[in-house]
Order: sequence, then C-alpha cells, then structure tokens
Amino acid sequence: MPETTPTPPDTLSRLLNLSHELGREERRLAILGEGNTSARTSPDTFIVKASGSNLRTLAPAGVTECHFAPLLKLLDAKSIADSAVDEALLASRTDSASKKPSVEAMFHAWLLTLPGVNFVGHTHPIEVNKILCTKFARTYATRRLCPDEIVCCGAEFVLVPYVDPGLKLAQAIRRAVTAYVKRLSRPPRVILLENHGLIALGGTPEAVLAASLMAVKAAEIFTGASALGTPRFMTPASVARIAGRPDEHYREKMLGLR
Repeated sequence: MPETTPTPPDTLSRLLNLSHELGREERRLAILGEGNTSARTSPDTFIVKASGSNLRTLAPAGVTECHFAPLLKLLDAKSIADSAVDEALLASRTDSASKKPSVEAMFHAWLLTLPGVNFVGHTHPIEVNKILCTKFARTYATRRLCPDEIVCCGAEFVLVPYVDPGLKLAQAIRRAVTAYVKRLSRPPRVILLENHGLIALGGTPEAVLAASLMAVKAAEIFTGASALGTPRFMTPASVARIAGRPDEHYREKMLGLR
C-alpha cells in the first residue's frame, strides 16, 4: 500500500468538535453508538468515525482514515456478501492498526466526492424521526415553513426510502442524490433516511451542524403546526426568492455555511 500523508491536525480537531456538538445529550440527535461523521483529508483519503465509537466522547483513537477507491468501487457491486463488505472496509484503512470504519463509511465516501462537500454528519434526531416514521416524511422533505430553514438546509431535503444500513443504503443514497443534483444542479445539504435518520453535508463543520440543528427545529415546527391544524407552507415562489437572495447568500457565508 502506498505511503499516505498524515491527517491534517486541524481537520481531525474540527471533525472531533463537530462530533461532540452533534453528540451532546441535550440535543437528542444520537445516543450510545448512534451516528457517524467524516471529513475529507486529501483527494484520495478521508477520516470517519470508527464502528462502535460514541459521537459525544469521540477521541482520535475512534477515528479511522480510509482510502476512497475501495469503498467507491463497492457501490457498483450488484451483489456481494456481508463478509466481503467487511473485508473491503478493513482493506480501505490507511493504517491496518486502526479500528474498523463504520459500515456507513461507504455513503460517507461517496458524499465526500460531491462538489464543495468536505464534512458529513449522520445522526438519528428524535424530532426528525418522529416524522420519518410516518406517511408525512415526503411533505416534510419537500415543503418549507420558515426562511431560515431554506438558508441552512436548502429549498428541499433528499428523501431516501428505507433500506438496510450498509451497501444497499449507500447505493440508495447515491441514486437519490444523483437524481436531486440532476434536477436542481446542486448538491443537497440534508438527506433524510426513512425510519432511520438524517445526513447533513457541507464545506465546513459549521454548515453540517447548522443544517442538522435547523432540520430538527423545522421538524418540531412541522409537528406542532400539524397538531394545531394544516401547516401553512411557504409558496414555491417565496422559497425560490429566499434561496436566491444575495443578502441571504452573504449571511450564509458569514455563518460559515458556504
């Protein structure tokens, strides 16, 4: 295996900080070993939370650096045994002494190849999952209730129907995100996984955290508005206006979202 450049300390520290923020107990985004995070470290490598680690207490030893190529190759497999997936995950490590990367490292690898995406955070927020476990998931994904939801999360979420975590999920995410990019000509900021959780992606840890927290706020508003009656959604024209306003783009930049 060729020599690899050590992970930039700043990238690792930023990923650890993001993980700790997402793992804060009072935010109810992830408990125990739930969720995972990742960051690009070079054109060929990325770091990802190791299997079984905890976001709230994640330490350098709980992070594994991987090569993109072996994991991206898996996404084209038509059928492959779970044991072969495990072997590929272990083989992708830049250091054989590192812990096994999360089985969801496959979708992290692919998402980190999208333009402008340097960090990814996957969580299981209680308020979001309350909706993702109902028939209202697509409405929540495609409609908007407040301007700041658009600023932090984009005009729409991607919604991925439930599939088993692992290779099938990574392939389903690739299909759904590819369709989104083809339709809207930009990567999403948030991906929703039915009966599972949320993935936020961005150029900075701040963008990932903001999208995650705003998606939770939007979920609480959606649930509350639905309990009181029929939610009054923003019109498509209003959503497009907020998404395209130069002053909102400037605010996104100041907040570290761009």
